[in-house]
Amino acid sequence: MKRVSKKIICAFSGLILSAACAFAYGNNGEQILNSVLKGKSIYSIPLSTALVGEQAFLDVASANAAVDPKDPYRVVYDHKTPEGDPVQFKEIWAYLLDGNFSDYKEGMTITDLCIFSADINSYGELNYIPDVSKVKGFKGRKHLVVTSQSRSLTHFVLDPSFGIREKIIKVLVDACDHKGYDGIQVDFEIIPQRDADNFITFLADIREAIGQERWFSVAVPARTKTLKDDIFNYKKIAANCDRVIIMAYDEHWSGGKPGPVASTDWCHNVVTYAVSQMPQKKVIMGLPFYGRTWINKNLARAWFFSGIMRNINEHDVAAEVKREKGVPYFSYETSVKVTAYFDDTYSLVSKMRMYKEKTVERIAFWCLGQEDPDIWNWVAH
Repeated sequence: MKRVSKKIICAFSGLILSAACAFAYGNNGEQILNSVLKGKSIYSIPLSTALVGEQAFLDVASANAAVDPKDPYRVVYDHKTPEGDPVQFKEIWAYLLDGNFSDYKEGMTITDLCIFSADINSYGELNYIPDVSKVKGFKGRKHLVVTSQSRSLTHFVLDPSFGIREKIIKVLVDACDHKGYDGIQVDFEIIPQRDADNFITFLADIREAIGQERWFSVAVPARTKTLKDDIFNYKKIAANCDRVIIMAYDEHWSGGKPGPVASTDWCHNVVTYAVSQMPQKKVIMGLPFYGRTWINKNLARAWFFSGIMRNINEHDVAAEVKREKGVPYFSYETSVKVTAYFDDTYSLVSKMRMYKEKTVERIAFWCLGQEDPDIWNWVAH
């Protein structure tokens, strides 16, 4: 769930326009991508760019709206406004990245903040807890998210024979007792198959250790059906915690074909399965504030000599081959098609209303700082 910030500036071939869209990208250290198209000046290499999708479509004809040309994050596409009233939920959770505490603003309609994250290090230690006192003005519940980013490390943490899990749990109890946290959330996304039972007993041990007066939640990947030998068994997990956050996003991701991060139809299937597996009060449906981009070809790779020769011939750049301290090199420009899917207020409200129709009363946003700001006018508690 970690994300690293980057920028890329794109230009439409044949038409130069102004637009700005913010994109967050993938799990496990993937990017937040801010794609900016600036008027009458082409930056970086030529790019043939298409922004398409179920959630939002960048309308070229309407892109000449009067906006501040100095603001690279201005919204200039057809930013459709939902109809009706804001969507009301009993609980509204949101993730806040450690170090980005200013992304929380007083007045945001949030009941629960999940501070991301306390990560177990390579030695099986949890020796850093984010300072939640740096979050200013928030009056709701604060949850510490604990993560483990390595499959092998997760095995050693979960297997009780190594004695690591007891130390981890002790630190989590201290975070509740002395660090200002109201609850703990486990977000282990890379669990070895043989540790499925160890994972459930780990959750049970945390539940017992922090006490019933503390909140305990678990983040799980989206499912639309029961999988054979699934590590993330919804029923077993729900039996050992207060809330289950269904990460209903990454339907399409960087390694696959372009598509919505969370299409409404797919989310409908996810929530239908979730509410069939656990009590309704434990279900929290995750919603993405981010989007993704795909390119139609990736030329950054290793090549055989024969492949290099094919590149030289296809792009007619034999005259461009030079040598640097004896090593041959060349460069050329080419067109790349960029496809982007992202969520805005209109698409998020559509999904929120669908969740309400499925009797879901709790949602969670990943994550603050990545959202269409208008969303806070459309969610109520």
